[in-house]
Amino acid sequence: MRLKDKVAIITGGSRGIGFATADKFLKEGASVVLAASSQESADVAVDKLKEKYPNAIVAGISPNLASMESVRKAFKEATEKYGCVDILVNNAGISENTSFMDYTEETFDKVMDLNVKGVFNTTRVAAECMVARGKGVILSTSSMVSISGQPSGFAYPASKFAVNGLTVSLARELGPKGIRVNAVAPGITETDMMKAVPKEVIEPMIERIPLRRLGQPEDIANAFVFLASDEASYITGVILSVDGMARS
Repeated sequence: MRLKDKVAIITGGSRGIGFATADKFLKEGASVVLAASSQESADVAVDKLKEKYPNAIVAGISPNLASMESVRKAFKEATEKYGCVDILVNNAGISENTSFMDYTEETFDKVMDLNVKGVFNTTRVAAECMVARGKGVILSTSSMVSISGQPSGFAYPASKFAVNGLTVSLARELGPKGIRVNAVAPGITETDMMKAVPKEVIEPMIERIPLRRLGQPEDIANAFVFLASDEASYITGVILSVDGMARS
């Protein structure tokens, strides 16, 4: 098992890509603490995973990721129970498609608070014990639109550009301290949100993807497992596109 005896915290871990990543990490032997927007959501996800992996260590937390104090308190409680975090996966995020001229300061702040400030807060807190031990892995979910942009909802690609900048910069700064920092940039992925999109909308999208299919949450989770494992021990500062070449 590639992640045996590792402790991982995964934000946005109650559904979609985050839940698939928690599942794969548990399968690979990690202990997983998943963070969700509510404790109820976290508990439901934990129950599902415990049913599948009855002997695994899996727990749920629900800090306000936009608050450093809230993150610090939740992570402290988790690490006191399960040990210093070896792997952080910053997956929590929100997207929306408001046109630029309709954008408000509140909408912009809502996206940035979770997608950028949230990543900073969790990374800053998790990095403390990683630096002290001289090892660790920090991973984040970016997006294909961090490369290609999108025609509306500009704050989402802007936030993912920021995640890419954080990833590359921290790879340089934290590399000498034994910490690898990478990101995965998913393409159009068949999450619950996409399953609600009408077939007549989905089919033209698939036709524009060279691999002729939507991504699955497991495709992204597989990339996170690889980047978290020792197989990627000489990989840092990478934004790994997992999108079937949809970005082109």
